[in-house]
Amino acid sequence: MSLRGKTVFVSGASRGIGLAIALRAARDGANVAVPAKTAERHQKLPGTIYSAAKEIEAAGGQALPLVMDVRDEIMVQRAMDATATAFGGVDIVVNAASAIFRTPVEKTEMKRYDLMQQINTRGTFCVSRAAVPWLRKSANPHVLTMAPPLNISARWAAGHVAYTISKYGMSLCTLGMAAEFAPEGIAFNALWPRVGIATAAIEFAVGDRDELRRCRTPEIMADAAYAIFNRPARSCTGNFFIDDELLYADGVRDFQQYRVDPTTELRPGMFLPDDSRAPPGAL
Repeated sequence: MSLRGKTVFVSGASRGIGLAIALRAARDGANVAVPAKTAERHQKLPGTIYSAAKEIEAAGGQALPLVMDVRDEIMVQRAMDATATAFGGVDIVVNAASAIFRTPVEKTEMKRYDLMQQINTRGTFCVSRAAVPWLRKSANPHVLTMAPPLNISARWAAGHVAYTISKYGMSLCTLGMAAEFAPEGIAFNALWPRVGIATAAIEFAVGDRDELRRCRTPEIMADAAYAIFNRPARSCTGNFFIDDELLYADGVRDFQQYRVDPTTELRPGMFLPDDSRAPPGAL
């Protein structure tokens, strides 16, 4: 298993899960494009495309920082083409860019609603669409989206309807594109965490630093993504993977390594099917 020489395009790679996935690929010597809006540091969130690029190169990869807004079709296409030009193609695309505002209907401003739909659903569609011509030329092309299983239940809609619509839109992109491009051997899969993941964006959205102690680190998602990228694209597509289930199937037994605070009970994640059970020893 190795991503050496592979080119990975990661939207949202300036921080959080996207950065963790980028760094895991970099450890193999992969080429990593870092397309995001954050050319300058956010006032409340750490990380820019340039700081991420330095981390990627320090980890052993080649980095290409690109200023890109996933909502802008022209910027997305230019970033994808620039990546292919710089590294000779595109092998893997990760849709990690996401906006989150878990607010009830009357407290969801329409500008927040629009932002989530544009970044989450539209951004996933736009990035994936721009990548297809290049992925057709790859020996093992993968698109991985940070999206939940399509568990249609009022439980997962009430209280944050707008956010749920946007995340399920990402899931539908995975479902439909997997079927549409299966004959061409381009894999489209989704990956979702069983419990909360400790990122600055989640801390900003939740507003409770103590809540992060009940989470896992982004590295569990990075290791799960890495396992997916090393599977044959033609036989691994259309899946909605749960991070610890996938890693357990691949032989991982030490899940303590991913806990922010081993002494604190883990926070259950969202959108999980009622019959989904954690692997032995995972919790």
